[in-house]
Amino acid sequence: MKVDALVFDFGGVLVEIDFGRAFAAWAVAAGASAPEIAARFAVDDAYCAYERGEIGEREYFAGLRRSLDLRLSDAQFIEGWNAIFGEPLAGIEPLVERLAGRFPLYVFSNTNPAHVAHFEPRYRTLLAHFRRTITSCDIGRRKPEPEAFARVAELVGAPPGRLAFFDDLEENVAGARRAGLLAFRVSRPAEIGAIAEQL
Repeated sequence: MKVDALVFDFGGVLVEIDFGRAFAAWAVAAGASAPEIAARFAVDDAYCAYERGEIGEREYFAGLRRSLDLRLSDAQFIEGWNAIFGEPLAGIEPLVERLAGRFPLYVFSNTNPAHVAHFEPRYRTLLAHFRRTITSCDIGRRKPEPEAFARVAELVGAPPGRLAFFDDLEENVAGARRAGLLAFRVSRPAEIGAIAEQL
């Protein structure tokens, strides 16, 4: 399997993500119940539109106020929103540093401008090993849409079949494969390392 570049999901592959921290922060700020907020929260049409860059954070947070029944300011929503990010996965930093010596590395993440503004400076050292961070809100497409992966291949400058993609969600791996990429579901850096040895 000869590949021209490796493409990594961000949350769950490079960095630990937990939406429970957002629900907890919003609950504290609003004097509400975190489990009730979690039960009301959904990856709905508005969420997907926000991640495609079709609506802005003010519009998205206005919808969250209604759907979650919370009286929070945009600043309070953003504070909780950014709380989802944890530490880089154990072992990922030396792995990507090593792989960057063998392959061009890219990130492809379903995300939104508020998260990008938060994680790019926070994980600057980790992201320095990647040639580019490609985001759904910039390209107007989300995983697992095959068109999203076609656009990633175009931006990388390689045929889809020459890209290896790593994600922690099976639906995204399936979408990448439909678009012609070599795609692998992974949950630990050691799995990435073992696959990369075969590339």
